[in-house]
Amino acid sequence: MERTAAACEAVESGHVRGKVVLTFRADAAQPFDDRCLSWQIDARTVSIWSVAGRLKNLRFTASAEQLKTLSAHRKGESDLLYRDGMWFLIATCDLPDRPVRVPDGFVGVDLGIVNIAATSDGIRRSGKALNAVRHRHRELRRRLQAKGTKSAKRLLKLRRRKEARFAADTNHVIAKQIVTEAERTGQGIALEDLQGIRDRVRLRKPQRVTLHSWSFHQLGAFIGYKAARAGIAVIHVDPAFTSQQCSSCGHVDRKNRLDQACFSCTSCGFAEHADVNAARNIAARGETGWAVSHAA
Repeated sequence: MERTAAACEAVESGHVRGKVVLTFRADAAQPFDDRCLSWQIDARTVSIWSVAGRLKNLRFTASAEQLKTLSAHRKGESDLLYRDGMWFLIATCDLPDRPVRVPDGFVGVDLGIVNIAATSDGIRRSGKALNAVRHRHRELRRRLQAKGTKSAKRLLKLRRRKEARFAADTNHVIAKQIVTEAERTGQGIALEDLQGIRDRVRLRKPQRVTLHSWSFHQLGAFIGYKAARAGIAVIHVDPAFTSQQCSSCGHVDRKNRLDQACFSCTSCGFAEHADVNAARNIAARGETGWAVSHAA
């Protein structure tokens, strides 16, 4: 009896004879399948089985587009999540794949920090507002962490996801604009393969924070899934020397890049915004890569 009590105490503390026992938070996400959670989408209510019995007519809210997707494509389990004083019900929707149409050329997308995205058609999406928000949040976090009071910790907790939400919203807007334009023109989308760039690039210490807060992977993922929904081809290309190569004559030279914004070819004299020039090189590589991978 004493041994059993000792074992129970060990389980509650998270260890049994040196082995870690998995424990879960009281407010961790709870998965439900269709046997214990039912949706009434027209009424915007759900019914959930709980340890206290069935909870009926629990209201939820969603946009008109989300309700349409939920009604047509919901499949599998739903997760009930408690975060920041609010309850979220996350449903799995299985959308059918659309066939990828043969692209009429490619629009190249150069991802960066000063300009979040520059396309080969000459459009640049500035990162000035996003970088300003990140700098403001970084300074606020630094001051609150240095203060260390209870109120400071409470403010840190309230603001911990605000910057991430703003960055995600910015990336959603940019991704939608790029995919919409590609769909309108019948083009595919060429992106840089930036996997491992944080390990390859060497920067001074003040620049590392900016690089590591750069959400290029998220933007690429948003472009990818939005393009798949629209049946748009997406290809990833080698980013090497795209910022030093002339999109007009193909000459590669470090001296072609005068500064962050200016590109001037030392061979043919072609001049363009540096990010747009890089995007045109990415577009050309996208066309070549597509032709090679889809050769008869």
